[in-house]
Amino acid sequence: MDHPIPVTFIRLIVLLPLIGATINFLAGAWLQKTFGKRAISLIGCGVVLAAFLLAARAFHEMLDLPPENRFMLDDLWKWFDVGGLNLDIAFWLDPLSMLMTLIITGVGGLIHIYSTGYMHDDDGYWRFFGWLNLFTFAMLVLVLGDNMWLMFVGWEGVGLCSFALIGFWYKVQANTTAGNKAFIVNRVGDLAFVIALYSLFAGLQALGHPTLVTREVAHYAPLLTGVPINFAGYSSAHQLVGFVTLLMFIGATGKSAQIPLYVWLPDAMAGPTPVSALIHAATMVTAGIYMVARLNFLFSMSPFTMGVIALVGGATALFAATIGVAQNDIKKVLAYSTVSQLGYMFAALGVGAYAAGVFHLMTHAFFKACLFLGSGSVIHAMGGEQDMRKMGGLRHHMPITFWTFVAATFALCGIFPFAGFFSKDEIIWQAFSHGHFLVWAFLLLGAGFTVFYMSRQVYMTFFGEFRGTHEQEHHLHESPPSMAYVLIVLGALSVIGGWLKWPEFMVSFKPFEEFLDPIFSSEVTRRVTEAGIHNHGIEAGFAIITVIVVIAGWYLADLMYRQHRLDPARFSEMFGGVPYEWVYNKYYVDEFYDRAVVQPYLFATRALAWFDTNIIDGFVNLAARVVVFLSWLSGLFDHYVVDWLVNFASNVTYNVGGRLRRLQTGSINGYLYGILAAVMLILLARAVART
Repeated sequence: MDHPIPVTFIRLIVLLPLIGATINFLAGAWLQKTFGKRAISLIGCGVVLAAFLLAARAFHEMLDLPPENRFMLDDLWKWFDVGGLNLDIAFWLDPLSMLMTLIITGVGGLIHIYSTGYMHDDDGYWRFFGWLNLFTFAMLVLVLGDNMWLMFVGWEGVGLCSFALIGFWYKVQANTTAGNKAFIVNRVGDLAFVIALYSLFAGLQALGHPTLVTREVAHYAPLLTGVPINFAGYSSAHQLVGFVTLLMFIGATGKSAQIPLYVWLPDAMAGPTPVSALIHAATMVTAGIYMVARLNFLFSMSPFTMGVIALVGGATALFAATIGVAQNDIKKVLAYSTVSQLGYMFAALGVGAYAAGVFHLMTHAFFKACLFLGSGSVIHAMGGEQDMRKMGGLRHHMPITFWTFVAATFALCGIFPFAGFFSKDEIIWQAFSHGHFLVWAFLLLGAGFTVFYMSRQVYMTFFGEFRGTHEQEHHLHESPPSMAYVLIVLGALSVIGGWLKWPEFMVSFKPFEEFLDPIFSSEVTRRVTEAGIHNHGIEAGFAIITVIVVIAGWYLADLMYRQHRLDPARFSEMFGGVPYEWVYNKYYVDEFYDRAVVQPYLFATRALAWFDTNIIDGFVNLAARVVVFLSWLSGLFDHYVVDWLVNFASNVTYNVGGRLRRLQTGSINGYLYGILAAVMLILLARAVART
């Protein structure tokens, strides 16, 4: 790789959202009161759209460069130099971070525009846009950070902003609880990520290359082959790379909601719907995907970690999809769909299909943002109602929302020629091609469940008779232009967004994969990605299998929720009723965590609080009482002994002085008599002494 091209305007892409957040937080209340919410909208949306235009400019300049030279660097200033670790505040733009930047500012900008309509009546309008801007800034730091510590700063920043945005309506305790849950669960994964960074630096430092600059780590990574874990004199036969990548993946399971740390994301639907679209569809939850793809040169060196990633991703894809079939909250269905689709992305990364995983990240940002914002449009029209059992027939009242929602649903279900077909079908094939047959089975079944729960959602929400109240029906209307136009754009992207990478058995047209090729060019990564079956006939055959599964999922949902020829309750009785109850209650995972983790933790904290209050504080209070008692005794001794002796000495001195003072009469005759008497006494004493 040649030296990267210095591009100074990259910093503006990152700093513009920060400027918007600063203005909104410091002066937003005054601006909103003085100039109205339009001023907040112009600032909040303007900075993100300006960042998108700058990103588009950088993308245009990058395309003019040869593929091997598509690297740009904006080095701002030295950050720190401690213990041999020398890092700068610098932003690195390459094809992968370029793609992520366009998604963050592009889709994020659309969500900002949508929010101007959705949040228009909220008194905290300025505060909402302040947090949205700050979140965008943190996400850009994460993807553009030149080194892993700067990436981690953004990693923690999006965690903080998600906590604030999920609990934005903080006067409702359930919302603040959901924000706390997201924050705490993510801290578990973040701890593993920090340990991984320290361990990686220690290993490189031992080899004489102390660095955490990502491109430098990529250069020295082959030297870590076979290096064992060695900490504080303790040595293990396990390889350091395996240990580091496994810990990094644990960090990714927190941010990207995979088993076992996925439980925060469904509860995060407590936040405003634009938050769900921005954080939990297009940006934050993809941070783990980005991190694994960015560090592909490390993960490819550990087949064990890759296998774990593939298996966890496949299991999560199926597990979350099964939960989605029984949810009645319109946003909860999409939440579990997000968990499931993130599983597909991790499965792709785990089998070595990095480009396919990142491609699904992009298409998912389009159609899932459209679905979340479409659900927000429905909730807005329903006066805040989210239960699909109280909806129905909305397609007649909300045609734009209906058609864009259907387009995004087709994309999510993987129906040709919508975006999801080109990305999700590729992942399913790659899992089989690379010999991960169990993962392939998980993903294939997950695809069937996905079609079922999404068809169920469409039928329950938009078809049949309206099941809400008369007042709700009277209120039904299409969303305002600021929301509807955004849905149209995202609906269009849900259709054509996947045309950048076609299956090879159809046509050899894959500019997306070619654009990302320099990112996955290390020797060890190429060995992983190029492994597997390369047979277009077999690939086409497995695509047909996927289509059959998709049709089966849709047909079952159609029988139940449109034709009503099959009762869901009776269908569940075929399984004894127990599986449906388990699925409806999300397999009681939250209850299990509550009993296995939360309640024991609370019990331990209460026990420690009791120990602190009754034992530690008891010792402290006893010591205080002993000190008080000793002080009282000391006071008595001081008063009756020390003070008495001092007073006695002073009294004696005073009395003796008083008597001696009488000798000072001032009479010379008296003094002469005194002298004579003294002389006489001396002479008498000497005479007695001689005898």
